[in-house]
Amino acid sequence: MSLRLTIAAVLTAAAVGPVSAEPRHVYTTMVLEAFATKVECPGIDVVYQDLVKKAEDMQMPDGTTEKVRQAIAYMHTGGKMGQKQDDDLMAEVAVATQAIDMDQRRLGMTNWCEEQKKTLAGFIRPKG
Repeated sequence: MSLRLTIAAVLTAAAVGPVSAEPRHVYTTMVLEAFATKVECPGIDVVYQDLVKKAEDMQMPDGTTEKVRQAIAYMHTGGKMGQKQDDDLMAEVAVATQAIDMDQRRLGMTNWCEEQKKTLAGFIRPKG
């Protein structure tokens, strides 16, 4: 009986495979929050290279940060800046935009900015 359980455990572990990257939508939301904080909160800047490093830490494919940045710019400027990306990424940006908008209205901008300063401490810096 214990041999069967051991074999079942090994097969289950093999089926699950190695630890994989977090879903891209998590990263997309984080990047949009960082850029929104830069725009909406006085005295804050975004460190692009820190976003790239976080993408690497989250095991995102190379170029993910730039694709997300391009998608955000495209969506938030009505296509005047950035570049349209694949439909899934554009949908991720749309959902993240709605979620951030709801959070800003729920918390108020002052509280939202303070929360973002804590949450995004590794990606945003005081301007100066």
